[in-house]
Amino acid sequence: MNLDFSQIVPSIPFILEGIGATLKFVSVSILFGLVLGTILALCKITNKKILKWPADIYTSIFRGTPLILQLMLIHYAIPQLTGYDIAIFLSAVLAFGLNSAAYVSEIIRAGILAVDQGQVEAAEALGVPYPAMMLSIILPQALKNILPALMNEFITLTKESALVSTIGYMDLMRRAEIVGAQLYRNFEPLLIAGIIYWIMIFILTNIGSFVERRMRQSD
Repeated sequence: MNLDFSQIVPSIPFILEGIGATLKFVSVSILFGLVLGTILALCKITNKKILKWPADIYTSIFRGTPLILQLMLIHYAIPQLTGYDIAIFLSAVLAFGLNSAAYVSEIIRAGILAVDQGQVEAAEALGVPYPAMMLSIILPQALKNILPALMNEFITLTKESALVSTIGYMDLMRRAEIVGAQLYRNFEPLLIAGIIYWIMIFILTNIGSFVERRMRQSD
């Protein structure tokens, strides 16, 4: 096997800098997707068609098209139509956040519908306003049931973050590709990137398991 990690050692700090860039845009995308997904979920469960239909159409579009296509459209096609150049970081956050929101909305919608209907009826009987009922009664209960699914979505988002390398964002994957191109050795830097991705996912998975156990213990 033609492997020589000694040539890669000087470039490891350069590759490791991609961890911060990756976590930065993934964290913002997750937060954006969670907020927008919650709003979409609330629109989907309402009886008002003017809110329900746009939310359903949005979910259908973003779940029915490839993430890489959405990323390319936002970064390359929108500037062509508007004349406004979108920064790489903003393009990444918008693409991943909007895509994640579609999946998160379905997860939250299912969690809300799984809450005992008696909770809703009791809150309505007590005259609790709808926004307060959702924020204080329904969503906290739904969160306990959907946490594993949410964590799985966030893990998937972290893994798929490597796609931003296609638009030149200097994330972990992009830096590994640059090192490979400079040294004409691709296996070693890509292997290092793969190990780092695995470590990040491993940590995120364990954090999710810890939070889930804590929430179940609080019942």
